[in-house]
Amino acid sequence: MSKKKLDFRPNEFVVYPAHGVGKIVSIEEQEVAGISLELFVIAFEKDKMTLRVPTHKATEVGMRNLASPDEVADAMKTMKGKARVKRAMWSRRAQEYEQKINSGDLIAIAEVVRDLHRTDDQREQSYSERQLYEAALERLTREVAAVGGGDELAAQKKISDVLQSRAPAAA
Repeated sequence: MSKKKLDFRPNEFVVYPAHGVGKIVSIEEQEVAGISLELFVIAFEKDKMTLRVPTHKATEVGMRNLASPDEVADAMKTMKGKARVKRAMWSRRAQEYEQKINSGDLIAIAEVVRDLHRTDDQREQSYSERQLYEAALERLTREVAAVGGGDELAAQKKISDVLQSRAPAAA
């Protein structure tokens, strides 16, 4: 139990699957229903949200350290690939995209960005497609920025360049 706790420290950026990149601001003790719990206090500045995660549950819920620069490079490679759009009904695909976004897995998120990215000459996205694309793009941008030192504009440009350079998908 105490081994897992040491994986995360205050002032470190972490990825929480359902919310993306946040910063551990502190570790605090709190009494909940008569039981003393040690909690990571994670701030998600962009969303103006604070999350408290029991230290012993952190890895169980999928909280992880930021991706390594190699993982970011792999995600970029993934985005360069040809979009793979299944011929399933949209509701089913949307569910799968949502699961990938909330998995916290950088490569899975990059796949969603790749599959939902549209160039100017392709058909317009539906509202729900656009929402999923933007959610995935934001998660990816925040993590790439955090890994690269915190510059979100540079991260956005890097991702945008990769998407522009890629081979046009068959419409």
